[in-house]
Amino acid sequence: MKTRKSIGREHSMCVQPSFIIGTYDENGVANFAPITWVSITWDKDRFLLVISMNGSKKTKENAETNKKLSANLVSTDMLELMDKLGSYSGSDVVKNEVLHEEGLTLKVPILMESKWVYECEVTKIVQMGDTHTYFCEVIDVTIDASIDISKGHDLFTLDPVIYSGNYYSIGKYLGKIGDFV
Repeated sequence: MKTRKSIGREHSMCVQPSFIIGTYDENGVANFAPITWVSITWDKDRFLLVISMNGSKKTKENAETNKKLSANLVSTDMLELMDKLGSYSGSDVVKNEVLHEEGLTLKVPILMESKWVYECEVTKIVQMGDTHTYFCEVIDVTIDASIDISKGHDLFTLDPVIYSGNYYSIGKYLGKIGDFV
């Protein structure tokens, strides 16, 4: 039998995929911010992306004003870009120098490097202290044209950056649901 020990509540083990959220400001200038508090949920007949952002961010202002955003999955080849975008505030510096284009369905900036992008409309915002959680209807998912999803979502091809206090990648295939019953 395993024994347990307490490590306190300040340690978090919340494994999250990393995304760079894209928004436009009131002048149509693109802004990008790395966010790792991202998940998905289901509401009746639609997928909702759930994105939580803490503190003051230009991305939060833009999402609340325009009610639209892109969530660009970060792959390991984008880690330097993610780190760079997280190093300064969009309120102080324009963060649109990265290669981006208009979304295929919505007027949102999407990163050309990202292999998987959600184009979303913000449908609800819940505030708890300095954290705002955005419930975003997924209007479209766009992927790099070279990716074949006919056999499912290949995480090895997408090569996502996983965050849990540090950055990780997908290291090994363990199996599918039902393999261990």
